[in-house]
Amino acid sequence: MSNTSASGSGNTYDAILVGAGIMSSTLAVLLHELEPDLRLLIVERLSSPGLESSSAMNNAGTGHAANCELNYTPIKEGGGISTAKAFEINKCFEQSLEFWASLAEKGKLVPQTFLNKLPHISLVFGDEDIYFLKKRFSELSSHPAFSQMEFTMDHGELKDWIPLVMDGRKQSEKIGATRIKRGTDIDFGNLTRSYINQIERKESIEIDFLTDVENLQQDREGDWYLSLKGINKNRIVKSKFVFLGAGGGALSLLQKSAIPEGLLYAGFPVSGKWLICEEEKLTKIHNAKVYGNAAVGAPPMSVPHLDTRWIDGKRSLLFGPFAGFSSNFLKYGSKLDLFKSIKTTNFLSMLQAGKDNLDLTKYLFNQLRQTNEDRIETLKRFLPLVSPTDWKLSIAGQRVQIIKQTANGGVLKMGTEVVTSSDGSLAALLGASPGASTAVTIMIEVLNRCWYEKMKSNQWQERFLELFPSIGKDINSNEEALLEIRKRNDFLLQLV
Repeated sequence: MSNTSASGSGNTYDAILVGAGIMSSTLAVLLHELEPDLRLLIVERLSSPGLESSSAMNNAGTGHAANCELNYTPIKEGGGISTAKAFEINKCFEQSLEFWASLAEKGKLVPQTFLNKLPHISLVFGDEDIYFLKKRFSELSSHPAFSQMEFTMDHGELKDWIPLVMDGRKQSEKIGATRIKRGTDIDFGNLTRSYINQIERKESIEIDFLTDVENLQQDREGDWYLSLKGINKNRIVKSKFVFLGAGGGALSLLQKSAIPEGLLYAGFPVSGKWLICEEEKLTKIHNAKVYGNAAVGAPPMSVPHLDTRWIDGKRSLLFGPFAGFSSNFLKYGSKLDLFKSIKTTNFLSMLQAGKDNLDLTKYLFNQLRQTNEDRIETLKRFLPLVSPTDWKLSIAGQRVQIIKQTANGGVLKMGTEVVTSSDGSLAALLGASPGASTAVTIMIEVLNRCWYEKMKSNQWQERFLELFPSIGKDINSNEEALLEIRKRNDFLLQLV
């Protein structure tokens, strides 16, 4: 690429964002809101936005706020409950709601197209898990962020909460649940398309669909040159800043960038499967996201849950996910993705992570052996009277579990990770859960790392405060501030 150049101002941009999913589209809208004249280029290998990880069928559609996800409150050594992650994720999701509320107030988002209010429920079975759930409830419900949480073991009350789940269940069965009514189901694919729709006609923004990034390279002046291969044209484009928000495809692009920070990472792909039901006789009865406890060794994306979902406006039930394996890093990727990602710099990290996570390896192996009858048996834990003919198997999205080289060797990272170059000219988003729900907070982190001078300017500070009125207020410790921002968000997003 060193022998080529981006000729003409038409190929020079203030920022190039790779991928047209929830991450890149969130960053694009943020940048445009903060400085409308910035020239932005979004590059997407598929034909339209939000078709990969952001697509409704390729993710859980949960507004992750730690209301029901038990893996966000692990048991500490000594038997206590760790709540730090739950509080952090709850705060992050509230920031997402705040951003969407600000855009809705400006007439730039229609909440009903992607957002539905839906109770979030944690459901457990047996004395040990009920004991854990009680402790979790005690720890969280005393805090303003989770003060609306309810707990019950009463079968009659549970029948009101989740009638389909309780139908046919023995009265003697020990079962416990918590509920927060202020939960959400989100079609992140529709949200992504809403973002793109509001900016794609702007003079300062360009979107190239059906276009691959073949290579990227930084020159001595710090400018990035990207080689693009499109369905109709190939070209070289130039920018001071590049964001790799390409889902599972971000790792390979990060490796191509050759920044030292990228050498620390490897990845292992995990695919997902859902059982889906569209029978109205069932979909109209169940009205909640019901999360169970994870199996030993299971990654966060594989916590079993029975969800009401709205996909492109149609109501359905989803259960899963079940793990699968494909060497693709993207659902619509290449079987060679995994093998191409293995380098001399990350091979030992991958081996060590595999050795240190034998429970996960065993879990994935057992998942691959499952038949549809096995999946229905798992579903019976949630729906004792399940009829297999009401449910069909659907392929979900592809995720890449990140392995990071540390002083202690290769470590499996279950969350999301922002990787930035030392000069702040390139950022990449790696990882999975909680992903889309915290996209706003993650992209603010990117801005703070890579656009720090702009972020300190009066212009950006003023516009930032318009988008996030709660900035500067610690809503985790200030109950009045929390209630104030929730009242605003719920009103503007029609969640009341």
